[in-house]
Amino acid sequence: MASVEANGITIEYETTGEGEPLLLVMGLGGQLTDWSDGFIDRFVASGFQVITFDNRDQGLSTEFDWEPPTQTRAVLATLVKRPPKAGYLITDMANDAVGLLDALSIEQAHVVGMSMGGMIAQTIAIEHPQRVRSLTSIMSNTGDRKSGRIAPSIMPKLAKMPTPNRATAAQRSVDMFALFSGSHFDPSEHLRRSQISVDRSFRPAGTGRQTAAIMASPNRTPALRQLDLPALVIHGLMDKLVQPSGGTATAAAIPGSRLLMFPDMGHDVPEPRQQEIVDAIRRNADSA
Repeated sequence: MASVEANGITIEYETTGEGEPLLLVMGLGGQLTDWSDGFIDRFVASGFQVITFDNRDQGLSTEFDWEPPTQTRAVLATLVKRPPKAGYLITDMANDAVGLLDALSIEQAHVVGMSMGGMIAQTIAIEHPQRVRSLTSIMSNTGDRKSGRIAPSIMPKLAKMPTPNRATAAQRSVDMFALFSGSHFDPSEHLRRSQISVDRSFRPAGTGRQTAAIMASPNRTPALRQLDLPALVIHGLMDKLVQPSGGTATAAAIPGSRLLMFPDMGHDVPEPRQQEIVDAIRRNADSA
């Protein structure tokens, strides 16, 4: 792993393999270590140079210090449709990613984002179209506040979860992902990977700030309609954190995009589906 100065912050990153640059953008609260080795190896075997990185406020990238809204205030802001105040937005996180490409002297990359990372990837394609050869948005939404919302059935359970500390964070992550992952969810493997990430960095306030950035960012739908590039949208039908309507709305907004939905996938990238996902991303990249 290494770090660069980009867009006014420090970004921790890692590159794996040789080939066409593929930028993987992680989701809310995630670190570059949360991408499974097997998933990255499949991309490398498909001819990509994989670039992973820590988004701002997570991992070993720059940590901010503005106070995020409390969970109660964030929920209230959602209910009354008034975005909370945020010290940065998704567009700033997209500029971080482009700054990383600049630092690595990469003019264009295939961009793949998961969950919040899908929002960032969409924004890169919207605001920096010349830098994106192909776009893949996984288990994300358009920011229209109507599609891809959290399922009401899990909201009370999420709200009742205790605030994590370093000792409990890994198990809390298992308990949380069990609520919205698909039928292939492996609690022991998730615990193993979560513990690696917690040992590396523990920034719950950063997750709160990223959440505020999501909620304060504008609807991307009108801008997505103007995109002209190969686009793939992937979603799981079992996803209760970002319901499948988020995927269908994203695909409907991007002209010519392909929608791929898996019946056994939730808000996760299950190992039995990873090769199919990599193959689909490879085909999308080849059409660039």
